[in-house]
Amino acid sequence: MSARGSWLSRLWRLSTGRFGLIVVAVVLLTAIVSLLWTPFDPQQTDIPGRWASPGWPHVLGTDGSGRDILSLLIAGSRTTVLVAIGAGAIATVIGVALAALGALTARWLRESVAVLVDILIAFPVLIIAMMISAVWGGSLWVVIWAVGIGFGVNIARVTRPELRRVLQSDFVLAGKAAGLSPLQNLWRHLLPNVAPVFIVQLSWGMAVAVLAEAGLSYLGLGAPVTEPSWGLLLAQLQQYLTVYPLSVVWPGLAITFTVLGLNLLGDALREATDPTLSRGRDPLHPPRGAIRHVPEVVS
Repeated sequence: MSARGSWLSRLWRLSTGRFGLIVVAVVLLTAIVSLLWTPFDPQQTDIPGRWASPGWPHVLGTDGSGRDILSLLIAGSRTTVLVAIGAGAIATVIGVALAALGALTARWLRESVAVLVDILIAFPVLIIAMMISAVWGGSLWVVIWAVGIGFGVNIARVTRPELRRVLQSDFVLAGKAAGLSPLQNLWRHLLPNVAPVFIVQLSWGMAVAVLAEAGLSYLGLGAPVTEPSWGLLLAQLQQYLTVYPLSVVWPGLAITFTVLGLNLLGDALREATDPTLSRGRDPLHPPRGAIRHVPEVVS
């Protein structure tokens, strides 16, 4: 079995990994399907049919304007996927770049990058997003860039010490002796060995990106009114909590399960890709230094 198939099978054997994969796959599939089909037009109003109870044809009911809640949730998954992937991509580029500059360059540049990261990390991500949104107006791209930059700094802070540790390994020194450039060493040896730590930080950043978008949309600083969003839907429905309390449950559950799935998937990926953790869970491959106790047979 290949290395990729091996860690994929380990990932699926973990209950957290299965749950995370299923949740993320469902959200991604829903976002793709929403591009082609939704039960009703998400923005179509039907005043006579407002506040319909769950049933047929409105499976989850309707809101105060008669819009189908299921269609709004399906369409809102596009916004969630766009924010999570966009913020994750930006955080990856910024985090890897800062970590590499802070680990592979001259001492004066390494220390300067470390000081810069310590300064930037003092500002909470959500506060930065709220400040930028308040200045530039509510926009999904503002949320994506704000969360991406904020968690890129977090990724750099956690990944930089790991890169410095792996940099002293024998295989990295052998790569240098073989004539590999710093970028080639980074790609072939350093990044694969810090991948478990990086994956956890990235999944956490994507989960917080989903929460940030929902929170800012709830406050009116995220997605515009014309763009379907779970946070915006939650803000609109909570005003009528006493009229139809069940309607608030659906967007809240969608946000909760998506964030939980991303967090659990990141933790499971760390266990599946980290050989020391995976050996610890495999009785045939105990952790290094562990003693396998064999029970004695008493006659």
